Amino acid sequence: MRKTSFALALLTAAVLTACGGNGPSAGNQTPKTKFSNQITFGDSLSDVGTYAVGGVAALGGGQYTINGNNTSVNPELTGKNYTVLVAAQLGLPTPCAAQTGLQGTASAGFSVPVTDHPECFNYAQGGARVTNPIGPGNKALDKPGAVSLGQMTVPVVTQIANHLKKVGGKFKSDELVIVMAGGNDVLEQLGEFSAGATAAGGTALATSLITQLAPGTTGGAATIQAAIVTESAKSTATSQSIIGAAITAAARNGNTGAAANATTIGNTAGAAALAAAAKYQSDQGPVLVKNMAQAGIELGALVKNQILANGAGYVVVNNLPDVSISPSAKAQSAETQKLIMAMVAAFNDQLRNAVAGEAKVLYVDLATISRDQATNPAPYGLTNTTTPACDLSPAKNPLGSSLVCNKNNLIAGDVSHYMFADAVHPTPFEYALIARYVLEQMTVKGWL
Repeated sequence: MRKTSFALALLTAAVLTACGGNGPSAGNQTPKTKFSNQITFGDSLSDVGTYAVGGVAALGGGQYTINGNNTSVNPELTGKNYTVLVAAQLGLPTPCAAQTGLQGTASAGFSVPVTDHPECFNYAQGGARVTNPIGPGNKALDKPGAVSLGQMTVPVVTQIANHLKKVGGKFKSDELVIVMAGGNDVLEQLGEFSAGATAAGGTALATSLITQLAPGTTGGAATIQAAIVTESAKSTATSQSIIGAAITAAARNGNTGAAANATTIGNTAGAAALAAAAKYQSDQGPVLVKNMAQAGIELGALVKNQILANGAGYVVVNNLPDVSISPSAKAQSAETQKLIMAMVAAFNDQLRNAVAGEAKVLYVDLATISRDQATNPAPYGLTNTTTPACDLSPAKNPLGSSLVCNKNNLIAGDVSHYMFADAVHPTPFEYALIARYVLEQMTVKGWL
């Protein structure tokens, strides 16, 4: 691992030096290939401002990083993501969002008409998945009474179709096309996975409590079930509070041994809940890995059948960075972290296989780089790879996201060389490392 880390760090150091000017190398500032345009499909990692409107803009946000040009505070706080940096290096116009808007809560400023911008060619959207239109932040996932951001989450398959419709069905052979997705397929499925395990545990908890407490009560199972349902509906409900409510209801309705045996009853029910949740996770984990493999196959097919087949001559396919190293993943159990690693690997393996041998495709392995950065940060110039740079507390950040992070809601200290802005998204410095690595790989490919 040490030799690999050293090699990757040397590559990054080389491209850091090479990108100091306006071209791919210090000696030759003219790119070998003159690209006519940059077109981007993907998710929040490539989004340049889809939701930079309404309440998001008012909060000083719009991109998933530390927003705003804060180079006066620190030279690394550029507020730019990697697509902007790549375009600048290639002498192309600054990318702009092909669609803007929000479909959320109007009173919070999160309802802004969806507007298409024919002059813009960055289609990436926060929350977007490969083919599924329902990604994180989509209004279809809203909970009753909660403030909704209302992200559009247009999937990559539709992003590509929208572009082809805009330009007459063909890419130009001298355009640079960038594709990166899959992160939201991981996040959304993990959310559903967690909710499913919780539901399985809750059902087992209730069943155990009813089985133990209903005998001897005047109302039987209905009495205990009603108490469980009432307590479970509270936002403050916990397993312990549900157990307590069930025992109290049983005692009030004639079960004289309920209170005396509360500890045994609670332990038995709790064990049943944990076992049910664990079984759900054991059963469903392989399904998530299989789903991610399918998403990788689907993205690879889109690259081949919708992008290359329609005339693209230069396609950068960034694989999925290793989400298991993110603060979000590190907050999960060791088993869940292993599951996330398996999901990422399944996606990337299938994506790589799908585009292997395509001369017009550059497959960029960001997963390996991101893992190496997390374990060997110093050669990359990273000072922290585990802590979000943004203060995500409700008082400082109403969305708990880098989407509205800026210089006014950072944590204390110098965060300019942190890896993560929030629990999953990069800082401007990390975006710069991504951009420089992509450019280096384009040089190796012979495109620059």
